[in-house]
Amino acid sequence: MSTNLGMPAVAPPGVGHLRGTQSFPDAARGALADSQLRRNLGHATRVIRTKRASVVAELPDWEQLRLAGEALKTATMARLDEHLERLEREVTARGGVVHWARDANDANAIVTRLVQETGETEVVKVKSMATQEIGLNEALEAAGIAAHETDLAELIVQLGHDQPSHILVPAIHRNRAEIREIFLREMPGVDPALTSEPRRLAMAARAFLRERFLRAKVAISGANFGVADTGTLLVVESEGNGRMCLTLPETLITVMGIEKVVPTWQDLEVFLQLLPRSSTGERMNPYTSAWTGVTPGDGPQTFHLVLLDNGRTATLADEVGRAALHCIRCSACLNVCPVYERTGGHAYGSVYPGPIGAVLSPQLTGVEDNASLPYASSLCGACFDACPVRIDIPSLLVRLRAQHVDAQRARSVPSAEALSMAAASWLMSSPGRFAAAEKASRLGRLLGRSAGRISTLPPPLSAWTGSRDAPRPPAETFREWWARERGTS
Repeated sequence: MSTNLGMPAVAPPGVGHLRGTQSFPDAARGALADSQLRRNLGHATRVIRTKRASVVAELPDWEQLRLAGEALKTATMARLDEHLERLEREVTARGGVVHWARDANDANAIVTRLVQETGETEVVKVKSMATQEIGLNEALEAAGIAAHETDLAELIVQLGHDQPSHILVPAIHRNRAEIREIFLREMPGVDPALTSEPRRLAMAARAFLRERFLRAKVAISGANFGVADTGTLLVVESEGNGRMCLTLPETLITVMGIEKVVPTWQDLEVFLQLLPRSSTGERMNPYTSAWTGVTPGDGPQTFHLVLLDNGRTATLADEVGRAALHCIRCSACLNVCPVYERTGGHAYGSVYPGPIGAVLSPQLTGVEDNASLPYASSLCGACFDACPVRIDIPSLLVRLRAQHVDAQRARSVPSAEALSMAAASWLMSSPGRFAAAEKASRLGRLLGRSAGRISTLPPPLSAWTGSRDAPRPPAETFREWWARERGTS
C-alpha cells in the first residue's frame, strides 16, 4: 500500500508530524481504494473492540471511573503550571535534569545535543507519541544518530520505511504476510524459512532487538504519566521492551507532553484502571515501569526530562478546547470510528489520527493549518461513548468547524462554498426566483439514470458527485402539484 497518504516527508518548522501535505479528503481517496488496507483495519479494530467490551463489562463502576478520570483531568488542567513546576522541582531534587521545549525544533535540538554529549551514535527507543509528534527520529538521523525502535509494531513500521497509522498499534494497517516480507527484506540475519506465524515473527524480532538492547548506552522514551508530587515518570507497555530500555542504558532521555502530568500517586489508581482496558483490552498492563530520578548503581545514571509544549499552552488557553488535552492516548476512539476504520491513520496526515487527532491536531497547529480534519467524522458520537475520560469529541469537532467557517468568512476573497451559499440565499429569499429555480432544475433529469440518481455532474458540481450521487429532480415540482391538486398557485 502507499506510505505517503498525506504524511509530511519533511516536518514543518516547529510543528513536527502534526500536519500533512494533503487535505483529508484527498488523502482518504487513496486509502478507500485499497481493499487490503480496509480488510486489515476492519479485522484489527473488531478484535480490539471485542476485547475492550469484555473487560469493561467486568467493572460495575466503569462509568464512575470515567467521571473520576474526567474530573481529575479537568482539575489538573486548571492548575497545570503549578503541577509542572512541582514536577520540575522533584525531578531535579532526585538527580534528574529538566529541559523545557517550546516546540518540535526546540525538543529535537535538546535531545540531539544530549545524545551527542554522550559520544554515542545510536539509541534505543520506547514507543512514544511525543517523539513521533516532533519527528525526533528524522532529526537524529540528520545528526548521524541511529534511533532503533523497540516496540514490535514500531519496528515493523521503521523497517518498512512506513509511517504509523494508529496510536496504540502503529502497524495496524499491515497483515502477517506483509510483516514477514518486511522482515525477510530488511532484517539482517533473519531465517529465510521464516513463516508468517505470529510466534515466529515475534521470535525473529526478539533476536534482532536483543543485540541492540545489550549494546545501547542511551535510551529515549516517552511517558504515560508524570507524578508531580514525587517526580516519578511512568511507562506502561505490553512487550517488555520498555523495561529493557528504561533499565539497561547508562543515559535515559524522556520526552513528555506537558499535559501528561498528574498531581499525586493516588490519581494513578483511576488512570491505571481506565488505560489498559480502553487501549489493549487488558485488565492491567503486563509492564508498568516507574522511575524517580537517578538511583546510584541501579538503572540509568543520567536522566533528562524534556517537557514539550508544541502548541499545548495555546490549546490550554481555550477553556473549552483544552478538553482535547485530557487524552490519555488509549486509542479507543479510533477503534470505534467508522471513518478511521475505512481510511486508516495515514489519511489524517498527523501522527494523531482518528477522532482525537481530528480535534487535537488542529488545536496544536492552529485550525487553518489542519482545516480538513474536523470534517473527518460522521459525528455519530461513538468516540465519546468509548473515551475513558469522557472527552466530548463530537462537540469539539463542531466547534472547530465553526471556527474554520468564521475564518473563511474573514477572507478578502470568498470561497466557492461561500459564493454558492450566497447564491442559494438570494434564490430562496424570493418566491418568484425560487419557483424559477425549481423549474430550471428539471434540466437535471437529462443527466439522471432510470434508478433516479445522478452520478456525474459537470464542474463545479462534480465535487459533490465525485464521492456521492445526487437525486434526480422530480418531473413535477411541489408548487406544480399543489396547483394541480388544489387549483391554486
